[in-house]
Amino acid sequence: KPASAPDKQDIARAADQTDLTDMVNRFPYGWDTVLNSSFEKGIEPSGGQWQRVALARAFYRNASVLILDEPTSAIDAKAEYDIFNNIFAHYNDKTALIVSHRFSTVRRAHRIIVLDQSNIIEQGTHSQLMKKRGLYHELFTKQAEGYKD
Repeated sequence: KPASAPDKQDIARAADQTDLTDMVNRFPYGWDTVLNSSFEKGIEPSGGQWQRVALARAFYRNASVLILDEPTSAIDAKAEYDIFNNIFAHYNDKTALIVSHRFSTVRRAHRIIVLDQSNIIEQGTHSQLMKKRGLYHELFTKQAEGYKD
């Protein structure tokens, strides 16, 4: 929100939604830490930390449309679960377009669009697509196999 002064309550809300608060509190200068190691006293966040920062910035803006491309690919499973719970909880009245290959993420979407070679080949809810037994079903089943004994 570059046109207005920072709102500390909105910053705290966005940070909490992305599990960023504890991470920032561990930085040497807290909220005043520069996120660029080429600056004196700056640090270089990990890939997962950068993803949390980017998500917190998006949540802070509270945009009516949120577009995320593999937003949690470098984040651990627990944090990913919490972040997506926040997305589904806080974007009910807005649009969130999420590009992901993780079926644990997409299965909760209101509408899933399956692309193959840049073409839409299937769309629907998770249960609708599983009943169709098309590409979505095939890929979901393959990914789920990795979690079975």
